[in-house]
Amino acid sequence: MKTPISITAIASISPLGKSAEEIWKHYQNNQHYITEKVFGNSSALVAELPTEARLEIETLRNSDNKYKSLDNTVLYAMYASRQAIKQAGWNGSDNFGINIGSSRGATQLFEAYYDDFLKNNSTQTLSSPTTTLGNISSWVAHDLQTEGPEISHSITCSTALHALLNGIAWINSGMCQKFLVGGSEAPLTPFTIAQMQALKIYARENNTFPCRALDLDKKQNTMVLGEGASMLCLEAGKKDNALAFVSGIGYATEILEHNISISSDAKCFQKSMRMALGDTNTDDVDVIVMHAPGTIKGDLSECNAIDTVFKNNRPALTSNKWKIGHTFGASGSLSIELAVFMLQHQEFVGIPYIKNQKAPNTIKRIMVNAVGFGGNAVSILLNKI
Repeated sequence: MKTPISITAIASISPLGKSAEEIWKHYQNNQHYITEKVFGNSSALVAELPTEARLEIETLRNSDNKYKSLDNTVLYAMYASRQAIKQAGWNGSDNFGINIGSSRGATQLFEAYYDDFLKNNSTQTLSSPTTTLGNISSWVAHDLQTEGPEISHSITCSTALHALLNGIAWINSGMCQKFLVGGSEAPLTPFTIAQMQALKIYARENNTFPCRALDLDKKQNTMVLGEGASMLCLEAGKKDNALAFVSGIGYATEILEHNISISSDAKCFQKSMRMALGDTNTDDVDVIVMHAPGTIKGDLSECNAIDTVFKNNRPALTSNKWKIGHTFGASGSLSIELAVFMLQHQEFVGIPYIKNQKAPNTIKRIMVNAVGFGGNAVSILLNKI
């Protein structure tokens, strides 16, 4: 890292809630937030926003007539972004940059507009502008009244961490001193659920822990979808109000062998983790917040990559997907949030069904991993203040 990067704020809305106090409280228990939801004539396991958080989103939707036509992906991003810049003490006149990604974008609106098209052979005026991926960052910029650069993108499940990489690149270039980055996803729709079920990776059993992320002995895939958004405020240099520092970044892409696969030893993660480590000794990494989606091959390949890089001194491993599901493009920034909480509170958040789970005595460095379909891996190394 040429220039130290401070994370001066982080805010989210997810199945864990909408405030730092509430979210950390829910991380400290062994409860998951996955429930069964009806989709037409069938049902599926999902992790939804809690009622109070959903009411906050509806209040936001009704606060401006223009917001009533927006998809939840935009409103989740808008809500979390407001909280983040308030926490960081930013205002619109700072003209900070914005990069917010989403894997699927406006899934709910797109499906509704398409159903309408099939029935009427025509579509509504706002069907295009409200379903383009770029409307997330642009609406957040409008809401925050900032004129800095605004970027939207999709790099599937590593989207949010790619947004972080891009924000750091802008800051290191000297073109911008502050960047708001993150991801937002609202994928709990019939077609999106059906797509995941068609891949044979979705959880089918509503047992004690429906998503068995990091359980390497599981006999079936257990991925569950969740929804939410998480935003980080990045600033150049070591700031007094920093929650944590980004001390290493890494990225890699594998050559595709299959539309959704990565190699059995996740070569993309091996490369991204080594790049993020730089000169840092592997013994100095205390925790890895894994991507670990709850699939047999996905979890195992990432563990194999970790063992290859860290040899006989594997850090403590954890994931939040057993608790809140896989939030696609938002998952990386929600993992960053978990890492920041552990650094702040010096408390490891483990997984209750993992036997003999290693927990560090102190937590000074945490690596966060994310990967998208086809092996677009990102690894971020965070330091305690």
